[in-house]
Amino acid sequence: MELDKIMTPHVVTVGMDDELLTIQVLFESFQFHHLLVLGENDVLVGVISDRDLLKHISPFIATLVERPIDLRTLKRKAHQIMSRKSITATKEQSLNDAAALMIENNISCIPIIRRDQTIEGIVSWKDIMKHLVQKGSF
Repeated sequence: MELDKIMTPHVVTVGMDDELLTIQVLFESFQFHHLLVLGENDVLVGVISDRDLLKHISPFIATLVERPIDLRTLKRKAHQIMSRKSITATKEQSLNDAAALMIENNISCIPIIRRDQTIEGIVSWKDIMKHLVQKGSF
């Protein structure tokens, strides 16, 4: 099975200079786990997971002990926390290839890109699991 059958084509992206506050709002608003970071000409330059965000913002934000230094962590930029070595695939690649890439690289999503490195979609481990359950492969 090719990835174009299971990928999510509507992907939320951010720019390299978007602040962590913006990224936090996007994660909370859309309830997903990965943002793709685009550079010039809308080319993929990185991936930010919700876990990456949590590692880089103060745990004291929105608590009684919040300080100005905690709020400053929300001013950091996407390029400062993103994973730069994105493992990618094309929509013509197989589901098995994508699953193998996720396992080999210990990642939970694969951006689907075109030849010009622009985004076509994303496949997450949840997309793969959903497909397998619907197919009755368990």
